Amino acid sequence: ELICTSGYMRELLEGILLLACIWCCYHGAGLQLQGDFTIYGMFPIHNCLINLFHGCPVLLYSLISCVDFSRGAANKYGYHLVQALRYTVEEINNGTQTGRLLPGITLGYQVYDTCSLPASVLATVDLLAQQYDRAGVGPQAVALIGPDSSSYAFTPAAALGSYLLPEISYEASNELLSNKNIYPAFFRTIPSDKNQVHAMIEILVRFNWTWIVLLGSDNSYGLQGMQSLSTELSDSNICIAYQAVIPSLTDRTRQSLRDMVKKIIKTKVNTIVVFSSKRIVSGFFPFVIEYNVTGKVWIGTEDWSVATLVSGIPGISSIGTVIGVSIKYTPFSGFRDFEKQSVSKLKDISMSHNSSEMRVPCVQNTDLYTMATQNYSLEEYDISSFFNVHKAVYAVAQALRQVLNCDSAECQKTQIQPWQIFQHLKHVRFSVRNTLVYFDENGDPPTGYDIVTWIWQNKTWSLRVVGTFTPDPPDLQLDPSQIQWRGDTSDIVPVSQCSPECPFGQSKLQVGQHKCCFKCMPCPVSTFLNNTGSTSCQPCKRNQWSPAQSEECLNREVLYLPWEAPLAFALLVLVALTLLLTLGTTLVFLLKLNTPVVKSAGGRTCLLMLLSLSAACCSTLAHFGVPSQLSCLFQKSFFILSFTVCLACVTIRSFQVVCIFKWSSKLPRFYETWAKNRGPEIFILVIFTAEFLISVLSVTLDPPLPSENYDFYHDSIILECTNIMSPGAFVEITFMSLLSLLCFCLSYIGKNLPANYNESKCITFSLMVYIMSWISVFTVYTVNRGILAIALEVTAVLSSVLGILGGYFLPKVYIILLKPQMNTIAHFQNCIQMYTMTKQ
Repeated sequence: ELICTSGYMRELLEGILLLACIWCCYHGAGLQLQGDFTIYGMFPIHNCLINLFHGCPVLLYSLISCVDFSRGAANKYGYHLVQALRYTVEEINNGTQTGRLLPGITLGYQVYDTCSLPASVLATVDLLAQQYDRAGVGPQAVALIGPDSSSYAFTPAAALGSYLLPEISYEASNELLSNKNIYPAFFRTIPSDKNQVHAMIEILVRFNWTWIVLLGSDNSYGLQGMQSLSTELSDSNICIAYQAVIPSLTDRTRQSLRDMVKKIIKTKVNTIVVFSSKRIVSGFFPFVIEYNVTGKVWIGTEDWSVATLVSGIPGISSIGTVIGVSIKYTPFSGFRDFEKQSVSKLKDISMSHNSSEMRVPCVQNTDLYTMATQNYSLEEYDISSFFNVHKAVYAVAQALRQVLNCDSAECQKTQIQPWQIFQHLKHVRFSVRNTLVYFDENGDPPTGYDIVTWIWQNKTWSLRVVGTFTPDPPDLQLDPSQIQWRGDTSDIVPVSQCSPECPFGQSKLQVGQHKCCFKCMPCPVSTFLNNTGSTSCQPCKRNQWSPAQSEECLNREVLYLPWEAPLAFALLVLVALTLLLTLGTTLVFLLKLNTPVVKSAGGRTCLLMLLSLSAACCSTLAHFGVPSQLSCLFQKSFFILSFTVCLACVTIRSFQVVCIFKWSSKLPRFYETWAKNRGPEIFILVIFTAEFLISVLSVTLDPPLPSENYDFYHDSIILECTNIMSPGAFVEITFMSLLSLLCFCLSYIGKNLPANYNESKCITFSLMVYIMSWISVFTVYTVNRGILAIALEVTAVLSSVLGILGGYFLPKVYIILLKPQMNTIAHFQNCIQMYTMTKQ
């Protein structure tokens, strides 16, 4: 009794017993094979040590008496896992599938019995000791296969990772093991629990089960899975009515397990998600059966949903429908025959062992031959785990083949380091039994899951595949008609909701702390439910909006271009730069008014053009801020009038040049008469007057006024000017468009004039910029009336100004300032003479 009450003594005795047991298993028949390179395996060959932690008397009795518990404690599942390792190593050594993968090389193996966490730790210590002693003459350790539990995998994954000795687990699915900073050399052939969580959530979403109970086993597998589910369920609008951790079954936890079942019954939830290991959940379901919990839907993980340890519990067929996530099934042909044929081989190996060695007094004193004689059944869905061992061994062999530079004839027998296997293991990509095997950057496989359900026929249990889940991208394929709902043949899918969905036209009034629990309050269209808790629906104000079934009204967004907005600041900077450039050009032309370049460009007409461009640039200021009556008046009309003057001047300039060089011989007196009678000035005045009268008439008859547009957007208010596209505005735009077309035609006619008089390309470019800018404005205006449309209109005005400025004036400013030798009468006369000579 004194020893039992001493935690220190108890832990010491456990360690001594486990060390002895592990030593036994290292030397058991069939648990090791000599080879050039050794693959180590961790498998749960026995179950007996679980009881060591449930009471000190059992531990002491086992230690002192050395009673052989092996016959009742052997783990048939672990036996099959070991056989899968032996089968795969023998297949690779003999080249029975696709020829010798490692010609001239034989693989060996050494198996550890990791039936408990301390056993896993001690096995890890033994492996670490071997890594310290790299000068030994024995076979080299290249990888570790296992263990079968995430809880047992953390220690070897972290410890062996420091040596980059690869560890490939066939069942450890905890997503924390994907952290390469802590577990750099960890790989697995089973998908990560992250994917399993997504699969379970997809099942809940598919059947609209939004009100659930969430249970998890009291180990790293269950706790991490339950935490991930809790985090992600809220994003899918799924509420947890009750959440609890399932402890291991002991005398102390029986009452807490009963209380847990009572709380589940009290919640009246129909869907229960159980993220648990099979060992722990097998102690929970008997209490579910004891309290006659029936008609529920149980969502299970891959560890217990296909386990006969759970499905074999007496009376479990009454609990309801079980839908589980399962590792994808792959046929493992040849494995059953191997196990049958290996009995005689194991007998020979067992007989060859020293008898005293085979009878070490230990609770795990059982060799494979003794286990093989039990004729353990091979469950169909357990084969998936055995095949995972198969893939893991092949992955190591593929990496070893790369390290040893193997070809079809031989491999180079050299000393290798674990990190070399690790580096090649990250990049292996091969196919085994029509299954593609590779690892992603986290060491996880790309495989998905089968979705299975329990089928009961005359108290006989079987599994049925009803769907599949692929993780990348997440996709669930499910056939509900293949599921036996509530344990019978009913086609009615159970409902698991706190409150039924509200019909169209009703709003939700939450009841309690869960958003899944609410009352339905009918609300007509354009009304809302007051957030203060009122049960009556109130109409929205005109400056607010609400969709159907809305709980509140939203303020409409007011759309205009405020002066302080970043976009407005950027546009204002551009306006200022454009205006400065225009005024600077005006100053240069004014100072050089009597030079040949300025005269050839139009002389004083150029000053008028530049002033009109400056006015057009200033018209953009009317687009900023809240529209007013004055800004609406100047927004369109002021730009149209000023730019019309500029276009008229360009048209006159093009006409003059064409008359002098093209039409002088055909109409010898026309241009002279035109020039003497002040034709250019009259033309500009007439064009301006016509456009001015149109604008005045349009503004007088249908003046643009500031307004609030509530109709274009249902959730926004547009502050704009009315009558933007009125008939008067259309006439203004049409008049200016015809003038632009006339200007374009005249500039095109003069395309072959002397270089100093040939601005047709520049004018054409300027007009194209102008036309495309305004086409863009009108196009966007039909679909957008927000800040984007305002900014685009300001940009179009500036583009029009900069187009004329850059295409017509800036080349001449360049000559005036940087090429003064070209700004002489002699140069112009020479250009005219050259032009005349080319025409003769």
